Amino acid sequence: MVEVRGVHKSFGAVHVLRGVDLTVRTGEATVVLGPSGSGKSTLLRCVNHLERADRGHVSVDGELIGYRRRGDVLYELKEKQILRQRGAIGFVFQNFNLFPHLTVLENIVEAPVHARHRPRAGAEREARELAERVGIADKLGAYPRQLSGGQQQRVAIARALALDPKVVLFDEPTSALDPELVGEVLDVMRDLARRGTTMIVVTHEIGFAREAADTVVFMDEGRIVESGTPEQVLDRPAHERTRAFLAKVR
Repeated sequence: MVEVRGVHKSFGAVHVLRGVDLTVRTGEATVVLGPSGSGKSTLLRCVNHLERADRGHVSVDGELIGYRRRGDVLYELKEKQILRQRGAIGFVFQNFNLFPHLTVLENIVEAPVHARHRPRAGAEREARELAERVGIADKLGAYPRQLSGGQQQRVAIARALALDPKVVLFDEPTSALDPELVGEVLDVMRDLARRGTTMIVVTHEIGFAREAADTVVFMDEGRIVESGTPEQVLDRPAHERTRAFLAKVR
């Protein structure tokens, strides 16, 4: 479903991604681990072209993201075309990014109605189903300020799912939450994994990686150091850098 090939990204003199290759298969959950500054969030942002890769390319479901190819040359798409592509790539941010002036229901239906031009009645029906699925069906009339952090993040997940994306990207979705609220968000994400949602999750939640991931990837200094099943990477890491990281975060 997702192919990342030879992606490099620099910010000034800082080389953040150094030739990243990653394959995510349809219906599988891939968890990306690594220390702060290893390039995990930048990798996610390159997948949906929020950041433009300096070299390399990304494709989702066989479609090149952000570019069209003519011969051996890539040409960047117009913003309208890129926005259409992003509709197939859900993104759940650290800090929720909900519209504060809209209710929960309005936050969920905003993109289907205004970006996909779906009839409001149908969008609202689907939004109610999604709200039920993530456990916020009783909060549809509330505004974000009236919700806990865990509830806001569950709204953000429902909003990402509302466009029926091909893949959902999670950028440390529990890092802004109080510890007692982390579990309710991880429960929703575990359910998505069980349902076969294609996911790429950047997180420090080792327990979630062990329970829900099909593949665990460890990044360091802009490179993928190793990847494999949770048992391989978490229990029998081959690389010393992976072992040192896991010893600190367990």
